[in-house]
Amino acid sequence: MTNPPGSIDAVQAMLAAQNYVCDRSLATVVFLALKLGRPLFLEGEAGVGKTEIAKSIAAGLGRRLIRLQCYEGLDAASAVYEWNFAEQMIAIRTAEATGGADRDVLKTELFTEDYLIERPLLQAMRPQPGGAPVLLIDELDRTDEPFEAFLLEALSDFQVTIPELGTIRAPEPPIVILTSNRTREVHDALKRRCLYHWVDYPAFAREIEIVEARAPEASAALSREVVAFVQKLRTEDLFKKPGVAETIDWAKCLLALDVISLSPEVIADTLGAILKYQDDIQRIRGSEAKRLLDEVRAELAPA
Repeated sequence: MTNPPGSIDAVQAMLAAQNYVCDRSLATVVFLALKLGRPLFLEGEAGVGKTEIAKSIAAGLGRRLIRLQCYEGLDAASAVYEWNFAEQMIAIRTAEATGGADRDVLKTELFTEDYLIERPLLQAMRPQPGGAPVLLIDELDRTDEPFEAFLLEALSDFQVTIPELGTIRAPEPPIVILTSNRTREVHDALKRRCLYHWVDYPAFAREIEIVEARAPEASAALSREVVAFVQKLRTEDLFKKPGVAETIDWAKCLLALDVISLSPEVIADTLGAILKYQDDIQRIRGSEAKRLLDEVRAELAPA
């Protein structure tokens, strides 16, 4: 276990050691979240690195990462715990077969931690050998408002209640990171309990640093072309603009194909690495790809 960094520069260094390149504003809010023990709410387009921040913090601090992947219809029971009904039924039938089916005793024995299946929120409340875990509540905007209301209590008191067992409180509050792709607005009451940061697409120089960290085998010239082309794509009228994750994926695909420089043909063959909708691919393929590539090369050409 590593103690939380003592400065903003130390946060940047810790994340950089995990190949996560961030600017000072993001490092500042991470530092404050760790220092003050406040949940960190990260909003931004898909693929800009919100989830990776949680992974990098957990790895940098030597803490366990516990991830709650949100989805429509997620409820408190699914996020906290479930009873192992299959094992409970086996215990009931075993007791009946051996003639030991005292209902009151059996009921007490069935609802113990032996039959408890812990889900992410309950796991995060348990003591961990490496210190308080990092709890990632990913894509919160996919859930419904009732689940948000439940989180208000869980994140305020860092405790959950199981009717059969009572209240379980975290001996040390977990490091909580919530992410949202902003497909809908998250309620202000939940945001007020968190430190907030908008994770934007990186500037050209910063994205070059990210590609160098995540795909170090790429030449400087190829990295510059890849980043410039992706950033040019983000200015187009696309259904889904490529994120940083797609930039990294594309660079790795090009390396796997031994590509040393972009061409319209290479772009057409590998568009599926950066664009995820057929309409977008059809829009860019062909003459449009050549136009964008020509603009990129004109911008990268020495003055």
